[in-house]
Amino acid sequence: MTYSRRNRVEEQQEACLKTKQITDVCEQFHLVLDPIDWQQFGMWAPVRVNTVEIASLLDLRQHESKDILRQIQIKLFEHAALETLHPRRQLKAIMWSPVEAVQPHAFLSLWIITLETDERIPIIESMKNGWRVYEPYPFDSIDGQQLARIFGAAHKGEYVLGDIITIKERERQYSGKIMHIVSSSKAPTNHKFAARGKQAISGTASTGNVTVQYLVDCGDGFPHIAHQSQIIQ
Repeated sequence: MTYSRRNRVEEQQEACLKTKQITDVCEQFHLVLDPIDWQQFGMWAPVRVNTVEIASLLDLRQHESKDILRQIQIKLFEHAALETLHPRRQLKAIMWSPVEAVQPHAFLSLWIITLETDERIPIIESMKNGWRVYEPYPFDSIDGQQLARIFGAAHKGEYVLGDIITIKERERQYSGKIMHIVSSSKAPTNHKFAARGKQAISGTASTGNVTVQYLVDCGDGFPHIAHQSQIIQ
């Protein structure tokens, strides 16, 4: 519907209902929703979570609750990643990749946010004072035990720790050193959300009856998680 003065009442009603839906989503997910001024702006009212602008009510108009939640998460992960840049640049995220870490951990989830510059920034989702927050994960490539704490003990593959390999990812090639090898029982599910929230799944491969993934330091942030089939050298 295109709103006009004649249907201002209908717009106010829809804006009120949409605000209630978003409020319920944020309350259930323990997110800090800023006040939505639907009385003044109607369906064009901006939706902000902890001062981070997500979209307008109109943009979220056709979204179900689960889609609204995903849109909020995408924006908060991106915002947290951009906050790590010094000086902060006007960039966008192009990929949101969840990492399946072994438990227990203080955080709820760990994601790798890939920016337009190919920088790979690890962001954690955790609870603080009853609210869900999104913060950079303090990854240290020099700490040889950190990847083991995230993924579990190292395992064997066709390549070994320290090998320099080239991998293919999203039609591009990256070269780097193997820092960790993940077995099938510890392998992270490599589901990814592209810039518009569409889901893309990397290929799978196995060595004998054991699936392995290699964590490869390519000098662009958090290591790439590559299957055997992605290795081209």
